Amino acid sequence: MADIENSQSFLLPGGKVGILMIHGFTGSPATVEPWARGLAADGYTVSVPRLAGHGTRWEDLNETRWQDWYQSVEDAFLDLKKRCDRIFVAGFSVGGALGLKLAQIRGSEIEGVLLLNPSIFDERKIYYLLPLVKHLIPSLKSGAMDVNKPNPVRHSYGRLPLKALDSLRGLWDSVEAELYMVTTPLMVAYSVQDHVVDPRNSETIIDNVYSADIREVIFEKSFHNVALDYEADILIEESSLFIQDVLTGEITRSEELDERELIDAEFDAIVSGLSLDQSSPTTYLDELDRPQADDFIEPNPRLPKLSESNRSAIWLLASGSVLILIFIFTGFDLFGTGAWPGVIASIAGLIRIMWNTARRFDDGEDGARL
Repeated sequence: MADIENSQSFLLPGGKVGILMIHGFTGSPATVEPWARGLAADGYTVSVPRLAGHGTRWEDLNETRWQDWYQSVEDAFLDLKKRCDRIFVAGFSVGGALGLKLAQIRGSEIEGVLLLNPSIFDERKIYYLLPLVKHLIPSLKSGAMDVNKPNPVRHSYGRLPLKALDSLRGLWDSVEAELYMVTTPLMVAYSVQDHVVDPRNSETIIDNVYSADIREVIFEKSFHNVALDYEADILIEESSLFIQDVLTGEITRSEELDERELIDAEFDAIVSGLSLDQSSPTTYLDELDRPQADDFIEPNPRLPKLSESNRSAIWLLASGSVLILIFIFTGFDLFGTGAWPGVIASIAGLIRIMWNTARRFDDGEDGARL
């Protein structure tokens, strides 16, 4: 049973020009339905697939990874190709990242890409904790709908599944690292008052793709989901104009990168991620001159096995610390008592470790057994 109404995939039949429209993370096709219906009214065939794990229960999303969401996009794209001769891809939020990934892989088969508040990175501190937190807490409560219009209807999950959220970082890294592979005509539309996705995401895309023609559209009255907000009509109008300009040849595709340009672009992308720290006292040649015997490192001895008592103490200390960090960085209050449960658990774990250590020495042990 689905928690979200009208969350199914849908297809709006039209002419031989197709638009594949992709919704965002935790959302459903209903979040972009006005945008899709507005373009279908111009005679286009519009396909809006429901991404794997979306539109049902948030627990289902936690069982998927970004590769599953991309497969939903790929399958819908191949189905649309059977109906249409020319295809555009439109993506909202994380749907924009999936649309860019499709353009990086199947760019020669796509006429143009339309992005609405696309998401390819997020620098909030909570993301650094996800690899650990996702094993302790399955989800966090998500905020209100980021729509400026009053009383918006929610078409997305009310909780953020943390395992899926952690997987999302892999999609972001992959898309951002290969932006140079995007050569299709591009429309990047973003809100200056977006409280979900930093507008710098759009700026990063504009600065790093290899598209010859990029149309920038800025919304000043709408928040994150423009399709459900005050400027939905402007979004539809600008999207339709962009598509028409591509179809008539006014906006053209970049010439395909030749092999030399592709190598240079890939090299630039790799170098941009390397550290240029020159503080090392030795050079690579110095390392080659060192005797090979010095490079031998003995295998590490097997770590001692933890006792049941110390395992539980470490678990208390770790989980308490995580609860404190979550409260500090996100304000999430699991028990409604502030950071105190985390503080108490951390203190209890620390006391137990100290007690076990003291008892071991009192018993005359050498500390080898933990």
